[in-house]
Order: sequence, then structure tokens, then C-alpha cells
Amino acid sequence: MNTKNIMRQVIDEGWCVIPSVIPAGEVDDVRDSVLKTTLRTSSGYEDNDKAVKKGANSVSTFLPSDVSATKGLLAHDQSFAKYLPHPNILGTVDSILGPHVRISYTTSIINMPGNARGGWHSDWPFNQKTAGHIPSPYPDFIAHITTIWMLSPFSKENGGTLVVPRSHTFNDNPTGDNDLDPNLVHPDEINVTGNSGDVLMFDSRLWHATSANTTESPRVGLAVRYAPWWLNLDVLMPGSDERQRMVIEPQAQENEVAPISTEIFNRLPKNVKPLMRHWVRD
Repeated sequence: MNTKNIMRQVIDEGWCVIPSVIPAGEVDDVRDSVLKTTLRTSSGYEDNDKAVKKGANSVSTFLPSDVSATKGLLAHDQSFAKYLPHPNILGTVDSILGPHVRISYTTSIINMPGNARGGWHSDWPFNQKTAGHIPSPYPDFIAHITTIWMLSPFSKENGGTLVVPRSHTFNDNPTGDNDLDPNLVHPDEINVTGNSGDVLMFDSRLWHATSANTTESPRVGLAVRYAPWWLNLDVLMPGSDERQRMVIEPQAQENEVAPISTEIFNRLPKNVKPLMRHWVRD
């Protein structure tokens, strides 16, 4: 699969699975690191090596079912950093969004055993419930790209992400003030499946939802979103004037992405630094 084919499928269908972005011999280490980091940052456990070494089921006994994400993950864990500019990822993103692309989010997404199905939504900045959203009806161009990195296999049973193909062409989504029910089964919905190391890429307008995990093991993933240079990300940055004006003062709802320190930035691979230099704060 080359970038031209990936780009065409993302533009036409709204989504595409890119195989083997993280090599098979390396993805287990990344998955274990992300699990440990999520456990540590979410629950306060500083030493969870035993839980991880005992296996995924052991981790699920430590990690509360209602805690499944660490936002601003790169500030806490750099195990996945070297894969972020993978040619099939960054080549496609650059082709769609143009030069000077930046990363807007890095978040662990762990679908725990017993987790219920979630509601249909589009990602920021198209989620109408957040302060920094683009109002509907949406313009017909791609302004943000979401990638979900499969650190464990994604299946229908363990909660492979639900998507509605071609819904990126709709001018609204169920997070808006409309008659769209986010909890209804959509007649065109599919579970996206793939192997460990594969990456799901989609237009952030695409309708997607968490699928129920009916297995006994966590489904471990990583969300990384890519933005063009012109998309203002400051509403996501703690301490920014935009966040103060749009989120803090009106007591509105919005995501928050942890900044990275100069120390962490200096340790990043050279080809990752241009993607993250805008997010450095000490």
C-alpha cells in the first residue's frame, strides 16, 4: 500500500487501515509501555511492572474500567515517538494537509473488558460539544486527520473501532444540536479490525464510536491526530489565552493536551521534532 492509495481511500471512504506501521517484533514493547504509563498516570501506581509482566488480564485488574486514557501521552511516554513520521503516515498526511503538519494530540485509548458501546461522534474540531469546534454545516475539505494505532489486535469481539464509511461527507454529526441519536446502530456501520502494529487513519469528520469489548483482555490503542499549520490548537494548551477566554472563563468543555518539556523534546528523534516543537513549554 502506497501513500497515493491511502490518500485516495481516506478522501473517498473517509478511512483506511495502513498495515505494519510498527514492526511485529517491536509493537509488544510499545503496548506494554503505553499500558504501564496509562496505569501510572491514571491510578497513581508508580510500580506496575509486575502487572504488565503477568499479562493483559492482570493489567485489567489494576486499571479501573472507567479510566482508559492518558491525554498528552507523549509528555509521559516516548516509546512510540520514532514511528510518528512513518512514510505511509506522514507522506499521506502531508499530501492531504500540505507542508508543515503538526501533531495536535497523542492519547492512549484502552478499551477495557466489559466496556459498553459508546456514542457516535466526530473528533475535534468537529465535535460540537467542545468549545473549540468548527460549527456545522461543515466545509467540504479535510482539516484534521485522526490515526488510531493498534497496539493489540483489533477485532469485533474486543472492540475494534466502529466507523460509518463516507460519513465524513455529512455536514453534521450526532454531537450537534440536531435529531441524530448517537446511540443508534447505524445501518452502514462496520468494525475496523487489524493486527498489532496496523494504523487506522481517518478524516476527523468521520462518524466513529467505541465498540463493546466482550473479551477478557484490554484492547490497547493509541490516538495521534495531525493538523495543518493553519489550524489553531491553542484552545487545547493549558495556560493559553484562547483556553482562558474560550474554556476557563465560560466554564465550557474542551480537551486539554499536556505540553512537553524542553528536556523531552531534545530527546525526540530529529524527524519527530518538527511535528512537536509547537507544544514545548517549561
